[in-house]
Amino acid sequence: MLQRGGQSIFDGFSVNDTVIAFFPCTRFEDQNILNVRGLNPGMKKWSISQKLKYSIEKVEEMSKFYGLISKLVVVCIEKQIPLIIENPYSTQHFLTRYWPLQPGVIDNDRRINGDSYKKPTQYWFINCNPKMNILFEPIQEVKFKTIKTERNQVERSMIQPQYANRFLRQYVLPKNKNDLNVFTIGEEQCEI
Repeated sequence: MLQRGGQSIFDGFSVNDTVIAFFPCTRFEDQNILNVRGLNPGMKKWSISQKLKYSIEKVEEMSKFYGLISKLVVVCIEKQIPLIIENPYSTQHFLTRYWPLQPGVIDNDRRINGDSYKKPTQYWFINCNPKMNILFEPIQEVKFKTIKTERNQVERSMIQPQYANRFLRQYVLPKNKNDLNVFTIGEEQCEI
């Protein structure tokens, strides 16, 4: 249950603000399902007891994150704050299968809009709808990458600036550039 009456970082937010949350995905992804089931290749030699203990830990972590993301949505709904949540997409993804919310946009290949990785991604729009603006300018060429090392996995979790810019203009900002050509991220003003 949500605690009432305390101070919150959302006290300073209004219906004129938009929260964009890149919520931690590691507990909702396919990989976590392999961990919970003890099927991760690194667990091949583990005993059933080791797998069960590890599984309990992963399910508890997933439950914690599920509670946090759901509380974030409830707070934004109650305060009528527009909220956009980004998380990976797959048919086995926990939120895709079990969350009562449906994503407003599923991007199956982020390379099409200027990212280096294919990385299927889904976006939930709460208290707002995706704008579905069409962008006609060409995309700057980016080198497509594949995951080969742990460093690549970290890089893959980052959104390329070109992709972020196009996402904001396609789905978040008003259609006409003249309607809004400067927006604020934190304390910093950004021009489109």
